[in-house]
Amino acid sequence: MAGFAIMFAAMFYAIRIAYHARPVYAPDSDVRDNLNRYQAQLEPVRRVVMVGLPVLFGLFAGSATSSQWQKVLLFFNQESFGQNDPQFGLDISFYLMTLPFLGFVTGFLISVAIVAGIAGILTHYLYGSIRIMERGIFTSRAAQIHLAVTGAAFLLLMGINFWLDRYSAVQNNGGRWAGALYTDVNAVIPTKSILAVAAALVAILFIVAAVIGKWRLPVIGTAMLIITSILAGGVYPWVIQQFQVRPSEQTLENEYIKRNISMTRSAYGLDKVQEKRYNATTTATTGALAKDAQTTANIRLLDPNLISDAFSQLEQYRPYYQFPKALNVDRYEVDGKVQDTVIAVRELNPDGLATNQQSWLNRHVVYTHGYGVVAAKGNKFTADGKPDFLQAGIPSTGVLGDDSTYQPRIYFGENSPEYSIVGAPDGAPHREQDRPAGKEGDAETQYTFSGNGGPNVGSFFNKVLYSIKFQSSDLLLSDGVNEASQILYDRNPRDRVQKVAPYLTIDGNAYPAVVDGRVKWIVDGYTTSQYYPYSQQEQLSAATTDSQTSAGRTAALPNSSVNYIRNSVKATVDAYDGSVTLYAWDDQDPLLKAWQHIFPSTLKPYSEMSGA
Repeated sequence: MAGFAIMFAAMFYAIRIAYHARPVYAPDSDVRDNLNRYQAQLEPVRRVVMVGLPVLFGLFAGSATSSQWQKVLLFFNQESFGQNDPQFGLDISFYLMTLPFLGFVTGFLISVAIVAGIAGILTHYLYGSIRIMERGIFTSRAAQIHLAVTGAAFLLLMGINFWLDRYSAVQNNGGRWAGALYTDVNAVIPTKSILAVAAALVAILFIVAAVIGKWRLPVIGTAMLIITSILAGGVYPWVIQQFQVRPSEQTLENEYIKRNISMTRSAYGLDKVQEKRYNATTTATTGALAKDAQTTANIRLLDPNLISDAFSQLEQYRPYYQFPKALNVDRYEVDGKVQDTVIAVRELNPDGLATNQQSWLNRHVVYTHGYGVVAAKGNKFTADGKPDFLQAGIPSTGVLGDDSTYQPRIYFGENSPEYSIVGAPDGAPHREQDRPAGKEGDAETQYTFSGNGGPNVGSFFNKVLYSIKFQSSDLLLSDGVNEASQILYDRNPRDRVQKVAPYLTIDGNAYPAVVDGRVKWIVDGYTTSQYYPYSQQEQLSAATTDSQTSAGRTAALPNSSVNYIRNSVKATVDAYDGSVTLYAWDDQDPLLKAWQHIFPSTLKPYSEMSGA
């Protein structure tokens, strides 16, 4: 809204001022005749254009600025890092929370000044305040004042931008080493200071020109500023780098490389690593491993990346169920001992339905959820080479509970369908396929969702909206949708956490666990930044791409660069109703503290996380 208002106001008043400052010419003059050609065509739509163009550009500006909401919120809710950068001695929070905001505001206002200036020049030209003549360009007094003030504002903003560029030098990541190196410190930063002062002085010359009507000094000043920016901003640093630094690079860059290493360790949380010397011994004695018996007994024999096929063969039961390509690992206390496990949930796969069952009603109303957790000992096979299951079967039974002690239904999972329609009025017959008949002769069952997992879609208006959203007329016309129906969508646990906490970078893998009688998806959330001074940037997608992501078993992190990261949040997503709970895992992270100020009720302390 602020971006729209600023752009609209600047452009509207630039056009309005130029229009009202138009000169009046004699009716029979040649100038008047020439102007009439333009104005006759423009006059019928003049009022629409004078308002419509500012509105159009305001909408573009509003859209562009709305994406910068995180910078704005962090600026007004800053949290100190308690650490200063080695060049300017400023708290790290200045670079992560203040400088990005100031840079965004300055860049936006420069764009506003340019657009408003162009709009003013065109309006002055159309209404005769600026005319191209044989002897030169005629500019009315009103147009001169208008353009001088606009030019002064532009140059003043450029001066501020030059000044902020000084601090941005410590965030450089263009070479082998991050941050401000010898050339930056001794050439770039000083010249940026000079350019900032020079731009402010030329802005003053424009104001003087508006008062006295003489344009020679501001024109000369502008030309000198351009020449200075080329020489001082480009040529001079290049000369320093080529003829002073390169011959003695190891000596001159030594101090700045140390800064890079130290600040990178700090940014990635590696500065508190304790190094201990380990004197290895190559001789073994009888009973040397006795004290590690519990640890060695839990050495994992089941590879979670390879065992999925065995789980599918033994525990899938029906083609409309599925297990992920790579399973997850967890630990549970079994008979008083910690047991390493390989675990997965039996998720729904509507594509596995028979061809004659692939109706909209079956895919979205009848088959709505997966069923049950399957877990096996990670360190043991059965005598016939099969996984030794701790939790398995339909109905679900085992050490983690049964249907009466934990909720086995999986409405929200990594491979859940795009949307499902669930719920029914009290007393209505069940329509959802719950679970098939088990191996022990248990009958097939139906079920009705009883949670609060999605918006009501029973009203005609909501049916229309969601029919448009999912491009399905069946959602509007089918009798499978009733007044008590809910629509479940955004069902991937990682997507749900991202929507609840868009300021977090979400890990590529969510893993299931049975906690307090519920199946919970556990998702890691990271606070990240690309603005940490002197820290080396890493491409998240490249850093997290491995054999698992390339095979589609897990998702790589977003394609963005960061040079600060903390595993600050653990999130849980209930597999039954999709409810998301966020826990502050690293409550000392300054970035997370800032977000806690912004959204004070969204994060719980990690001490409240259940360990059951």
